[in-house]
Amino acid sequence: MKQLYDTTKKLAGKYSKPERPVKDKEGRPITEIHQQWNRWVEYFEELLNRPAPMNPPDIEAAHTGLFIDVNPPPTEEIRMVIRQIKSGKAA
Repeated sequence: MKQLYDTTKKLAGKYSKPERPVKDKEGRPITEIHQQWNRWVEYFEELLNRPAPMNPPDIEAAHTGLFIDVNPPPTEEIRMVIRQIKSGKAA
């Protein structure tokens, strides 16, 4: 079975995703690499540098007095969990 897999892998060759062309604002494909880089720069500047919303959402602060047990679990609890795990299975 391994030999079949190895042979298939050799015959198929290395997989590469087909490249999609970068398009300008009007939807026309850009072929030159330098122009593609410039379009990506322009796109991310527009995406990341937009103004803040006029009506920001009203989000309440989370409660800070939550109790979180940071102590190690008791030995008996660990033993119980280990017994429940099926042999040879990942968690």
